[in-house]
Amino acid sequence: MPELPEAEANRRRIKGQCLNRTIEDAALGDNVTYIELPGDNERGRLVGRQFTETHRHGKLIFAGSQSGPWICVHLGMTGKLLPFDSPDEPPDHTKFLIRFEGDRRLAFRCPRKLGWVRVIDSPDEEIERIGFGPDALEISEEKFAGVIGTTNGTIKGALMAQKKLAGIGNLWSDEILFQTGVHPETTASDLTDSQLSQMFATMRDVLTGVCETGADYSQLPRTWLIADRRAGADCPRCDGSIVKSKVAGRSAFHCDSHQQA
Repeated sequence: MPELPEAEANRRRIKGQCLNRTIEDAALGDNVTYIELPGDNERGRLVGRQFTETHRHGKLIFAGSQSGPWICVHLGMTGKLLPFDSPDEPPDHTKFLIRFEGDRRLAFRCPRKLGWVRVIDSPDEEIERIGFGPDALEISEEKFAGVIGTTNGTIKGALMAQKKLAGIGNLWSDEILFQTGVHPETTASDLTDSQLSQMFATMRDVLTGVCETGADYSQLPRTWLIADRRAGADCPRCDGSIVKSKVAGRSAFHCDSHQQA
């Protein structure tokens, strides 16, 4: 599932290719049952307006203007925001299409229909309405330690809890724990101040590093877990092996040597 870095890559595409262009039409794509998309009135609010700025909070992507309205996009499992130019056709599985004046288009591609698009008045109000916690790249170290370090559940579950910390999911929680040498089933409140400080720094390094590649995993260091994130693989950091387990209801991958419980 796309997480903070993947959402940021999509936000940057909108910022680089879709700002300051008047919207002429906002239409639904094909096969749009069982997916949340703007209705006729909401889509009509976009016509004649421009996106002048973008924003991201956790896994949410926003595009709009100070006076509104905004679109709020959650990518779900397979969603992407893809700018393209006419006469090219929209990509397959396009569920929502914005047509700007001229040739520019913006497609929301979502094959599994687990993402969504909303038309809203304010990003801050929508974030508060949903109840998401602070963005993982905006939270302070002190607040991170207070939120994560007081959790009685597993550290992997705490990192993935969007109401505590917005933006981290299954993939990058595994990477953060791998690089800090913490077992995913460790109780978060058992972590020392030093471990929490190291985890905060690692979280920032991991998320920033992925963002800098545009979420192109092939550019990430070979010492990271992601390239060997499968059961039985050799650990890229030590002589251990990668083990798969179930933690907080999700598949977790960790090293059986340098991440011992």
